[in-house]
Amino acid sequence: MADHAYDVHTRAVGLTLAIAAVSWAVALTQMRGMDMGVDTQLGSFGFFVGVWAAMMAAMMLPGALLAIGTYARAHERAGAATLFIATYVGIWTLFGIAAYTIYRPHGTFAAGAITIAAGVYELTPIKRSARQRCRQPVRSGSQLGLHCVRSSIGLMLLLLALGAMSVAWMAVIAAVVVVQKLVPPRPVVDVALALALVALGVVIVTIPAAVPGLVPTM
Repeated sequence: MADHAYDVHTRAVGLTLAIAAVSWAVALTQMRGMDMGVDTQLGSFGFFVGVWAAMMAAMMLPGALLAIGTYARAHERAGAATLFIATYVGIWTLFGIAAYTIYRPHGTFAAGAITIAAGVYELTPIKRSARQRCRQPVRSGSQLGLHCVRSSIGLMLLLLALGAMSVAWMAVIAAVVVVQKLVPPRPVVDVALALALVALGVVIVTIPAAVPGLVPTM
């Protein structure tokens, strides 16, 4: 029984990592040449939804490994991970659809203001509660997705504000998300991150040229 549970967990983790790796490849291929900083266009609805789903699978699945493995082991079959992953990424895709409806190319002031707001959000009770729930067992991928949207919404808005198709920002934010999901909260680190984001936002508002790639060169 223990060997079977271990095998189920291992296969679920392997499946998750494989999907994440393929998603990174797809996202990087589709995003090539599209990053224009605050002037980034999202393309057609269908194109964006496809790219966004790949981005979310690439960025979010590594941080969900523990939850996916636990869910598959509880259901005693690795195939349970497939539905869990699909519904989890589905929640993030719905977030992307909502973002598409309101997103517009914008100026550096708006980008800076959103960055400052993202920093402040990192210190709110909503963020702390959602981050804790992201680390706890859940009933479904959609439930985990809802918790993680609340936890990472500031970081996702930051991505949209600074470069919705930026590989560099995607990688940085993905790293932060993975750490926040897998490592217990540490006030010193969390406050430092929040202050760094606020400081970045101030720089964007006052000296936007100091942030590489934010304003496309003519």
